Amino acid sequence: MTTQHGLEIFATLPELVHPQRTALLVYDMQVGIVPQIKDGAEILTKILTLLQASRSAGIRTIFTRHMSLPLELMGSFQYRMAMAWQRKQNPAEVSSPFLRDSPGFQLAPELALLPSEAIFDKLSMSAFEGTPLEFTLRDCGIRSLILAGIALEVGIEPTCRHAADLGIIPILVRDACGAGNSEAADQCVSTLTHMGDTIVTDLKTICGLLAAIETPETDPK
Repeated sequence: MTTQHGLEIFATLPELVHPQRTALLVYDMQVGIVPQIKDGAEILTKILTLLQASRSAGIRTIFTRHMSLPLELMGSFQYRMAMAWQRKQNPAEVSSPFLRDSPGFQLAPELALLPSEAIFDKLSMSAFEGTPLEFTLRDCGIRSLILAGIALEVGIEPTCRHAADLGIIPILVRDACGAGNSEAADQCVSTLTHMGDTIVTDLKTICGLLAAIETPETDPK
């Protein structure tokens, strides 16, 4: 960490990965989304590994769920997107696959959320738009956000960009992010790397840093 004009400037991953400075965002690991990804089961396994390490280190954790509105509440933009995603030419043919009480909307049960963890539901791709995510992070003094989940090229990349625009450093766990289109995902990572405001890392590295954190239960006497 360096300082300038009384400011603490955290530049490296080891400096940022600490319960006082970082939180974990698990993006859209839902029953109806995980199976859509070719390596969805593998990504879920990696998310469980990341969760175990984060929970042991005392990292604040938030989950997102993508939500569909009933057709009666969908506006023209939502109809347009539904037609594109569902490959329909007629808006009367689209469906709402992620209604709040539908089975596909729920998070994968393997995640086994703790009472100390939160779920934010969203209509948008960025996890910050229309949710309490920014308020929550700022209120807790969080400086960086670890991101993993599905899908990188659809929602995780815009969330990284939105975080950076808000002054929150994104930490992308590349191999713990699933993608429907691997080429598009690689392009997203290339662009994020070129921009320089997102730290791109891997599961082994982030879990190693989390394991090195001394929690109150393990502090030496």
